[in-house]
Amino acid sequence: MKQQLTEINEARLQMLINAKHIKNERNDQELQAIERKLQSAQKRKTEIIKGNSKIQIINLDKRTDHLKEAIYACHNKWLHKQKDLFYLEERIEYRKASFYQDELVDDQLVTSEGEKDIISDIPVSEEVRNKETDFRYDRMAAVQYAERWWNSSNPQYKNFDVNCTNFISQCLHAGGAKMRGYPNRSNGWWMQSNNWSYSWTVAHSMKTFLSNSRTGLRAEVVSSPEQLVPGDVICYDFQGDGRYDHTTFVVAKDEENMPLVNAQTYNSRMRYWAYEDSTAYTPNIKYAFFRILDDTSSK
Repeated sequence: MKQQLTEINEARLQMLINAKHIKNERNDQELQAIERKLQSAQKRKTEIIKGNSKIQIINLDKRTDHLKEAIYACHNKWLHKQKDLFYLEERIEYRKASFYQDELVDDQLVTSEGEKDIISDIPVSEEVRNKETDFRYDRMAAVQYAERWWNSSNPQYKNFDVNCTNFISQCLHAGGAKMRGYPNRSNGWWMQSNNWSYSWTVAHSMKTFLSNSRTGLRAEVVSSPEQLVPGDVICYDFQGDGRYDHTTFVVAKDEENMPLVNAQTYNSRMRYWAYEDSTAYTPNIKYAFFRILDDTSSK
């Protein structure tokens, strides 16, 4: 069983390494995402030169004498070459496979990116004004945190099934951003005493907070991803309906000065910022690019 799952995921990786475009008339979101990844790599003059996939079976359910279902984690790695730059992209997928008489008959994702399943339009007021010491943002510390914890949970924080914004908040806090607003959940930005503000955990509320905050942790909206640097934040509205449902953290730049990001929920490392290879992607996608400011920033 594990060998079959490994082989099918290795075959999926080989599509990318061999740059095989997919001709398939089915409305298969995964195949379309692979196609967009290939197109993106071509536009960026990036070659995926090596990849591997490791499988861990999490749960095996014997439905009948002949039918079994397995939930498994798939850790994919791709080595990218772009001009003189080499970097390793990693991603964790959770999948469900069905076997009939020990033959694999179905294999599909069981998680999706974004926060559409939870409330994402909670307004966040910005009434708290922090008069304490100046905020100085340590970008290196924030990036180091994003690299350390992209694929695991820090036990010092509560973690969630949909954890993307909570992870970005942790990165910002590791960079020196101070919490404020406790205990009002619609005020400020904080997590403590097994409670948290909406802006700490909900993508749309974080986008609202960063847009409106004028002291402590704050940001300016920039018009293009090239203007971001490691330590900055991108918010995603996959449907283009005005409700943002995902956030990522910039950890590096590629040879064309474009961001590479880390993220959770669908755990990813050094992923190209545009998310064109996501099954949640739509042609209506909108982005908000946030350059984090501190009291040393000059406009």
